[in-house]
Amino acid sequence: MSQPLDPEMFTGCSHVTSPFRIGGKWTPKIIRCLEAGPRRFSELEVPLRGITPKVLTETLRSMERDGLVTRTVHGGIPPRVDYELSALGRTLLAPMAACCAWAAAHLPELRDARDTHRSPAPTPTRARTHETGPGRKTGPPSLSPNVEAS
Repeated sequence: MSQPLDPEMFTGCSHVTSPFRIGGKWTPKIIRCLEAGPRRFSELEVPLRGITPKVLTETLRSMERDGLVTRTVHGGIPPRVDYELSALGRTLLAPMAACCAWAAAHLPELRDARDTHRSPAPTPTRARTHETGPGRKTGPPSLSPNVEAS
């Protein structure tokens, strides 16, 4: 038997909000889009096919709040807004590259595991008793609603 988990193993960690925000669907992709430099909102929408403007806005705001991106508003009509990775956001590039390398090396295994999980496991057949028709089992004889018990 393995050792029980230490109840204090997460002491010192925030139990309310995790600081890690790169696990979402769009955040890593946005980081990748901003890797080469600042981009406008409309530029980010192009490679992020399928993202709605609302979700892109929410994700960028969340990333700005966490210090991963900076938002710069330039004067003019209409105002121009650029998003850029902050120094903190740039520190995620190396771990993300490691994750990409891991995924490339293990993608076939990952797909096999997912396929195996999706496949229904063979179910054992049950003995059927007292069947009167397809899918109907009978228990003790019951009285018809029109027959009185004697």
